[in-house]
Order: sequence, then C-alpha cells, then structure tokens
Amino acid sequence: MNIQSPVATEIMPIVLKMQPNIVMTDDQFFDFCQLNGDFRIERNHLGDLLIMPPTGAETDERNFNLTGQLWTWTKQDGTGVGFGSSGGFTLPNGAVRSPDAAWIKKARWEAIPVEQRKKFAPICPEFVVELRSETDSLKILQEKMEEYISNGTELGWLLDRKQRKVFIYRPDQAVKELDNPFTLSGDDLLPGFVLDLSQIW
Repeated sequence: MNIQSPVATEIMPIVLKMQPNIVMTDDQFFDFCQLNGDFRIERNHLGDLLIMPPTGAETDERNFNLTGQLWTWTKQDGTGVGFGSSGGFTLPNGAVRSPDAAWIKKARWEAIPVEQRKKFAPICPEFVVELRSETDSLKILQEKMEEYISNGTELGWLLDRKQRKVFIYRPDQAVKELDNPFTLSGDDLLPGFVLDLSQIW
C-alpha cells in the first residue's frame, strides 16, 4: 500500500476592500497591524488589506537562514542596514509591503526621521528577497517583485523553493530565471555578498 504525501495547495491572501468608504491613515494601519500581530498583513496601492496566515515552521527556519546570511554580510560591509520579514515599508505608490529580507543604504535610512522609522518607514529598499513557500502563489509574489522594482528597488530575488528556481529582478531588464543554483551574488549593489542556497532549499 502506497501512502502519498498530501500536495500543498496555494493559499491566497484574504483581501479586505476598504476604499472609498473606509480610509485608514498610516498610523491607523500600523496600529491595526500591532493589534493583529498573529497575522501577516500588507496593504496594496489601492488601500485594500491583504491578510495572510503565519508561515510554517520549516519556511520560517529557511527564512531565518536567509536573513542570517544577509545580517553577517551587512555587519561586515557597514554601508547599509538589513531587515527581516517582520519589517514593513511604505512604498512611493502607497502600498505597505514586508519582504522576507531587505537592505537599505545607511545614508537613505538615516535620512528618515526617527519617529517614522519606528512604524512602516516611507522608503523602498534597494534590495529585497521574497522566499516562496509551498503554499505561496507564484503569480502574487511575481507581482510583488514587479511592484518593488517599479518603486525603486535595484535588485530583487524571488526564491522559489517549490521549483528550486530563482527569479532575478532589476530595473529596465528582463527577469532572469535560474534553475537550482548553488549560490547567488549580490553583484555591484551588495559587493561580496554571496547567498548559499544549499541552506535555503
């Protein structure tokens, strides 16, 4: 008797339509997220709320490895600041997004008033990473990556654990797709940063 493992199905975020009847200020949205900390909540450029369940333990362990590698390089390099999956950023188009990992040049980060840094800082990171779990929609993550790029991100990596593929995003360039690479290089933006994917897959 063969017992097959259940196939993970994609989980779509719950979308709560808000506007034009309900408009949350940035402060109100931040407070709403703090009151509902058990969920991952983002806001799109239309003001709709996107509510997602917490990630599974395995995905979070892989994400911890990802941010750990970025943290080590960031401390050694010293030119920027790094962020994990809990940090939210208000993009120029009004969306509030929380990439799984991000990096911002120190001068740009320090130019933001301290009070604004304590909430969803009004800035788009130069570098972002999204890590796809078995239940994440690839299409939704690809749309998020395009949004980051159109709002100022210079380099974006979409790590698709499900297919062991990497999608590399840069402004004004076609998306580059890699099949099961061993490492990724930060190139000119993150000189010397090499992500070991053997600890991510």
